[in-house]
Amino acid sequence: MITLHRIRIVACSRWLCTSHSKPLGLNISVSGETGHGSVSFRKLSTSANRRTIMPAWVIDKYGGNEVLRFTKNASFPIIHYPNEVIVKVHAAGLNPIDISMRGGYGAATLAMRRDPLNINQAGNEFPLILGRDVSGVIMECGLDVIYFKPGDEVWAAIPPWKRGSLAEFVVLSGNEVSHKPKSLSHSEAAAIPYVASTAWSVLVNTGGITKDNCARKRMLIIGASGGVGTFAIQMLKAWGAHVTVTCSQNAEGLVRGLGADHVIDYTTDDVPEQLKSLEKFDLILDNVGGATENWALDFLKPWAGAKYITLVTPFLLNTDRLGVADGMMQNGVTLGRKTLKYMCKGVHYRWGFFSPSGPSLDEISEMVDAGQVRPVVEGQFSFPQVPQAFQRLEEGHARGKTVVNVVAGDEGAE
Repeated sequence: MITLHRIRIVACSRWLCTSHSKPLGLNISVSGETGHGSVSFRKLSTSANRRTIMPAWVIDKYGGNEVLRFTKNASFPIIHYPNEVIVKVHAAGLNPIDISMRGGYGAATLAMRRDPLNINQAGNEFPLILGRDVSGVIMECGLDVIYFKPGDEVWAAIPPWKRGSLAEFVVLSGNEVSHKPKSLSHSEAAAIPYVASTAWSVLVNTGGITKDNCARKRMLIIGASGGVGTFAIQMLKAWGAHVTVTCSQNAEGLVRGLGADHVIDYTTDDVPEQLKSLEKFDLILDNVGGATENWALDFLKPWAGAKYITLVTPFLLNTDRLGVADGMMQNGVTLGRKTLKYMCKGVHYRWGFFSPSGPSLDEISEMVDAGQVRPVVEGQFSFPQVPQAFQRLEEGHARGKTVVNVVAGDEGAE
């Protein structure tokens, strides 16, 4: 029988063997038989050489591009839980949520998630590091991490309540990390995790779409030329769906190249009028919001389980404006009212959200290496050019993702 004592020794041995050289500056030795016939251990000690700071882009208050600040003295990430890993960032991807978070969007809800007992003072999140996509190399693993080891190339989508990827290192849960596709450079890989995790959460978790039931279903993606839209097109086509999209005329070549079957130019003609001539849809993914939902649900197949899912919701706006408790109540009332309204018409109304998931990225990695999905990178910037990268993203009308190469030389072939 394997005793608990034995298990602990094996776990410690594995961690010490698989970590990079002196990860925690630990000094351990095992003596031979002592005068009492037992094994003795020297005390653990922390090396003075352990890093405590790193370079990063941070914000010290909410605002525009002017609040971005480069520092060489950002605090180094620490493993607090045994299932965490420290990743050396090679490339980081930017998303519209980074622009929103820079301006304070979702501050109340994210503060509650970071500090559920409200122990810390307001503003404790600063200096805040943005960046929700990461591709890099594992440098250190917690004791319970068995699926990864130091030196593994990984990618991940970072939850908004955690420190982001615009830094030299980041700490993540092992459940949020996945092995990077072998066919991609770090720069290319950093363009996928956040939008892929969002699309997966919306289509699979909320929409109930899988590779086994997707064939021949009719899908409509509204606002398809951005990060989530370009990934959703490829994912749905790989699973056999018929995909109709809306975008501007200058993005038509991009979305058709990704597999879109029918393209509607929202800048030239009235979208609802063009949709009237088409067969109705099994699912609509709305990346635009606003007045779109006033007409979009009319184009779903009634009483057939069809769903409308929007990524543009008032969820965080309500909690910012009303506080967490009242905001959540308002969200429940709004979503319940709309759900009942459209259920009476035979269709389903849903809100879609990002959800971090390493296992989902495992499946997406396989799709990438199989050639079913490819990254769509609109622009690449070096680490010193982070403000320019934010400015480019803020201009809007993106045709794919904006990537920051934290380590020079990780650029993929464009």
